[in-house]
Amino acid sequence: MKPSRFRYVKPGTLDEAFALLAQYEDDARVLAGGQSLLAGLGMRLANPEVLVDINGLDHLSGISLDGDEVVIGALTRHVQVLESDLIAKHLPLVSEAIRSVAHMAVRNRGTFAGSLAYADPAAELPACAVASGATLVLGSAKGKRRVAASDFFLDIMDTALAADELILEIRFPVQANNQRHVFAELSRRHGDFALVGLAGIISADSQKITDAKLVYFGCVTHPAVAVAMSSALKGRSLGDALNDSEIQACLAQDISPVDNPGMRADTKLTLAAVVTRRQLNSLAEKFTHE
Repeated sequence: MKPSRFRYVKPGTLDEAFALLAQYEDDARVLAGGQSLLAGLGMRLANPEVLVDINGLDHLSGISLDGDEVVIGALTRHVQVLESDLIAKHLPLVSEAIRSVAHMAVRNRGTFAGSLAYADPAAELPACAVASGATLVLGSAKGKRRVAASDFFLDIMDTALAADELILEIRFPVQANNQRHVFAELSRRHGDFALVGLAGIISADSQKITDAKLVYFGCVTHPAVAVAMSSALKGRSLGDALNDSEIQACLAQDISPVDNPGMRADTKLTLAAVVTRRQLNSLAEKFTHE
């Protein structure tokens, strides 16, 4: 199917982009990687009056270290994240997760901020941002503001990004020496949308878990810290694993999957419990052998 008619504009400056978004607001769509947007245009799920192509704003791309934060520019392609030594060293959760993002052709064009802005509930990077305690820097003609990733994702494909705003950069705290990450996803084929996924950061001191942020994706409407599951881990020794009934009880409080043509809700809960058990067991082994 062909997209409906729209006006195409490629601003040369950030101020020009802000002006266009302020003028058209909900009637504008931003083109960055276009891996989700172009499909939506073709199926007429998106019918913008104007398409604002920000690919000329090269200063919005790049990865850098700023003190104890890794800064990822909005237009940074997934492949750049995949190949970054900074990401591998300081954000191992993101480094592992990016390998599960779609396929290489998509990673060559798709952008980091685009994944967050689109907020697909099966996407890996939004979950990583929440689990890592990342902060998004948003900009508009009115100025800049910072929004914690945990406050950015509101519901299924719904975020705190206003119609006149762009994501400018994402700031991730460097993973500390006492922190380890967990990441896993189940999909029908590698690169397919996740049916069930888990991203998390766990802190430990003297073999005891001092903090945990587990975030599920694929089986939820939007990424958020699984409060019951995360709280149940705090204060436990790494060898004192939760039993299966405890995991299932926590997950029943944290996630509420729904039936869909591909999988029933109770199956998603079961798979989420299996993923959690495997990752906790693997985490205990990592800490034990270090």
